[in-house]
Amino acid sequence: MKTLRIATRKSPLALWQSEHVAERLRAAHPGLSVELVPMSTRGDQVLDRSLAAIGGKGLFLKELEVAMQRGEADCAVHSLKDVPMTLEAGFAMPAILPRADAADAFVSPRFERLADLPHGACVGTSSLRRQAQLRALRPDLVLRDLRGNVNTRLARLDAGEYDAIVLACAGLQRLGLAARIRSRLDAPEWLPAPAQGAIAIECRDDDDACAAVCAALDDADTRCRVEAERAMNRALHGSCHVPVAAYARLEGDRLHLAGAVGSAEDGHGIRAEAEGPASDPDALGVEVARRLLEQGADALIAPHV
Repeated sequence: MKTLRIATRKSPLALWQSEHVAERLRAAHPGLSVELVPMSTRGDQVLDRSLAAIGGKGLFLKELEVAMQRGEADCAVHSLKDVPMTLEAGFAMPAILPRADAADAFVSPRFERLADLPHGACVGTSSLRRQAQLRALRPDLVLRDLRGNVNTRLARLDAGEYDAIVLACAGLQRLGLAARIRSRLDAPEWLPAPAQGAIAIECRDDDDACAAVCAALDDADTRCRVEAERAMNRALHGSCHVPVAAYARLEGDRLHLAGAVGSAEDGHGIRAEAEGPASDPDALGVEVARRLLEQGADALIAPHV
């Protein structure tokens, strides 16, 4: 290929991620021309309702996939945590880049940590996973939806609409906003979304040339970890908009996976973990899902499926 066209959302973070991929591809393939094809998705346009209410994070992908089908773009770049557990027929994921910081960030103008918030403080997040963990740790808090890109969310926080908000560390760091992180909400006490912090490249499954070009950026360790996390969510019949959390650690040839399912209404949650060979991340994900289901995970997931 002489030219590679990347479909991308128009948000500052999506554009940063796509340009990051473009720079890596140019470095891996001298002489390759890489162009961005910015697009607006339904997930970006509808901001007055939660993602769970309008169909989930898969809404960030649809228009980009249509562009690839029409031949208007060769591939698309996504935050892997936004990608449905099973890709649409006709698409493949030839590359998952090295994972960045997977933790969530506690962001507040006045308070250093979640524990420092006064009784009844208002916290903004539309993520059911984050809401479930917040309710488990601080049932006294008032949780309110918060949509929009990173800068929009920070502006609403700074305008006094919330006492604190929860965002992904990786997004803040990529946008040069790491100073806004007051404290980290980190494993094992707090678990991220499956594949949080990882960037993925999607292309048509019949485009061998594009897949071969993109495969140069694939990181085997990251793929191993996120495949376990996504396999767990898939086995739970979950999606990107259910209160499911997962985090895998790779230690040599062994993979450890912790998973959780919680209620965004009352904070009730269950956890499970297991360890297995890194050579079979899917089996480990299925095993942790089985342990969660044995404890009643299906009852917590069912209202959101």
